[in-house]
Amino acid sequence: MPLIEYDEPERFIAGTVGEPGQRTFFLQAVQGPRITTVSLEKEQVAVLAERLNDLLDEIGQSDEQVLPPDNDPLSTPIEDEFRVSTLSLAWVAEVQRVVIECHDRDVQLEDSGDEVVELTEPDATVLRIVLSPIAAREFARRGLATVASGRPPCPFCGAPLEASGHICPRANGYRR
Repeated sequence: MPLIEYDEPERFIAGTVGEPGQRTFFLQAVQGPRITTVSLEKEQVAVLAERLNDLLDEIGQSDEQVLPPDNDPLSTPIEDEFRVSTLSLAWVAEVQRVVIECHDRDVQLEDSGDEVVELTEPDATVLRIVLSPIAAREFARRGLATVASGRPPCPFCGAPLEASGHICPRANGYRR
C-alpha cells in the first residue's frame, strides 16, 4: 500500500481552483519542497472540517490558542496524486495529535470484538496527515471558509444561485 505521510506539515490546507460553480476542491500538504495534493468533493471538505471541530470540542481543545490564518493560495504546481474516495479521522491521545487519512478507494471496516479494524486493499494509496490540535483547528477554519466562499444560496430554497439566477421550486418555477 503506497503511504504518503506528513507528520505535522508546514501547511495543510483546503483550497480550490476555478470560478464558483465550477470549482475543483483540493487538500494540500506542504513540507519543505515536498508538496502533495489530492482532489475531493466540496461536501467532503465541509464534513471533514465540521468533524474536526466536533472532535476538538469533544477533547476540550479550545479556540483560544490559534495559529495565524493561512489564506494564501494553494502551492504550485497543483497536480493531484489521486481523487479521495474515503476520509478517516482519529485522535491519538498518547501523543495529543489528530490523524487524517485520505484514501483513494472505499475502506472496509471489520469489527473484531474489541476493536474496529480498517481493511485496505494492498495497492490502495493513502495520504496520512498528523496535526496538532491547533493546526487542525486552523485547517477546519479555512476549510469551512473555502466551502462558504462559493455561490450564495437562494433565500427561498437554499440552492446555489447562478449569476443569471435560477428557477426556484419554492417560487413555482419563477426565475430568481
